[in-house]
Amino acid sequence: MSWLDSLIALDKTVFWAINTGLDNPVFDVLLPWCREKWIWAPLYLFIASVSWLNFGNKGWLIVLGVILAAGLADFTSSTLVKKNVQRVRPCNDPDMQEQVILRLEGCGSGYSFTSSHAANHFAAAVFLIGIFGRRARWVRPALLSWAGLIAFSQVYVGVHYPLDVLAGAALGSLLGWSLGLWGRYFLRMGGEK
Repeated sequence: MSWLDSLIALDKTVFWAINTGLDNPVFDVLLPWCREKWIWAPLYLFIASVSWLNFGNKGWLIVLGVILAAGLADFTSSTLVKKNVQRVRPCNDPDMQEQVILRLEGCGSGYSFTSSHAANHFAAAVFLIGIFGRRARWVRPALLSWAGLIAFSQVYVGVHYPLDVLAGAALGSLLGWSLGLWGRYFLRMGGEK
């Protein structure tokens, strides 16, 4: 067995441990909601408000940075990576789909690797950590927990393997960190409020 085969076998083992092994009514209700964009609208409004309160008119740069980070992560994950790797989702895999507990209406027709949900949210989280992390240390664990919860939810509901979300988180974190450096530079150029 090659190292890649071993890695895929481990990935499936961890998937089963999360998707079926952690099965409980609280997660069944909570985690499908966690992956819905609109449920986080109050958080997005809070981030925009804090950006304007802390940086004045330059707060729009932070909002733009979050949008760019998430958009770039989504494009990279969905268009560049998924279409080239073409890994089938666990809920669409003919060898697995009968045993997968799918906690959504429909599995989705797209590919699995990398998780765009994980990439997008980690990109936004790491970008914001780059901007606010030095001012308020609580921002780091709060934003990483938020992005991690969304990534974990992808596995629990049955649409992604653990490696999909780990790779998506790494991709998003790299893009968020890079754009966070850009954001700090532009905020310093005009002087922070």
